[in-house]
Amino acid sequence: MRKSLNKWSWLILSLGIGILIGNDTALAHGLKWWLVGIFCVVVGGVILLLLQLRDRTREKLVQRQLARRPHVVVIGGGTGQPVLLRGLKAKDAEITAIVTVADDGGSSGRLRTDLYMPPPGDIRNCLIALADTEPLLAELLQYRFDSGTELSGHSFGNLFLAAMTHITGDFETAVKETSRVLAVRGRVLPAARRAITLSATFADGSKVVGESQIPLQQKRILEVELIPNDVDPLPEALDAIAEADAIVIGPGSLYTSILPNLLVPGISDAIRRSPAKVIYVCNVMTQPGETDGFTASQHVQAIYDHVGDRFFDIIIVNSAPIPQSVIDQYESKGSYPVLADVEKLHVLGVTVIARNFLHYAMYARHDADMIAMQVLSLIGREHKLK
Repeated sequence: MRKSLNKWSWLILSLGIGILIGNDTALAHGLKWWLVGIFCVVVGGVILLLLQLRDRTREKLVQRQLARRPHVVVIGGGTGQPVLLRGLKAKDAEITAIVTVADDGGSSGRLRTDLYMPPPGDIRNCLIALADTEPLLAELLQYRFDSGTELSGHSFGNLFLAAMTHITGDFETAVKETSRVLAVRGRVLPAARRAITLSATFADGSKVVGESQIPLQQKRILEVELIPNDVDPLPEALDAIAEADAIVIGPGSLYTSILPNLLVPGISDAIRRSPAKVIYVCNVMTQPGETDGFTASQHVQAIYDHVGDRFFDIIIVNSAPIPQSVIDQYESKGSYPVLADVEKLHVLGVTVIARNFLHYAMYARHDADMIAMQVLSLIGREHKLK
């Protein structure tokens, strides 16, 4: 239809031009043909103009639809965040991972102390989760040296990021350049410009400093704080939050992976201002030394105690029973299934999505594909309304 209209419009336009050029008779004698020629030129030109406008409108619509791919911001750290990122990577979504820089144990802690840089471990895991690269390269970055006085315990990926930090001049640029090398689908951003030190106050009034030291105390945690408490968030992180369609927090260690991000000045305020759906993915199992005996509502309440009530719109929580053989593995480490206490969650003002979200391998963990599909289905409905 479009080709036919285009053909006829050019034909009419050409006819009109031909009449006007070929009309050599006196104006009085040829007035009728002048009018016919002008009419053909106007009609042909208008049709061509309308066709061009329609094409441009369609092109802008397509560009707008591409620009409106669901933008998902995932906030956290530890082993839970990369699981969700792998699920989202396979979907048609724009992904930004905002990652904690509070880790002070293991390889990350040693590099943080020795080289005065943010801990690279959680960043490394997220980069690999979103990388579109050869499996051998991903395996290389995760390789951990097990011998040598200085190298033992270090992962190659952590050393790579440390070297990139010194080559590029700062950690942010190192992460961006590493993302380019690994063909990362999305962005990985540290939550703050520098390393964060985490302190905790316990129910008995005692305190401890250091993210890795907090779970070792085996005490009920009342509050965690940042030292110093005036660290600057990355502007790119704040922009990503403002532009997000969904902000997914968790899964991950409640006090040592999730809250360190939310306590960075400006992060939680930006989340509250964002029009995005704020979704909390609750852990499947409790974590010894952090969330002993916690139900799902107690996870949410602990976050509310730090950043204020009504922070989440939705909670995704597993409600399926876990096989006893799997539970036995965890019980030996002091970890137990998190109870989905739906009624108490409703009292806290969150929409609850409780069903089977489990994937069984050696451990009871979230199924990355199911969680990703659930998140995208929530914002997919929203996109149709916009």
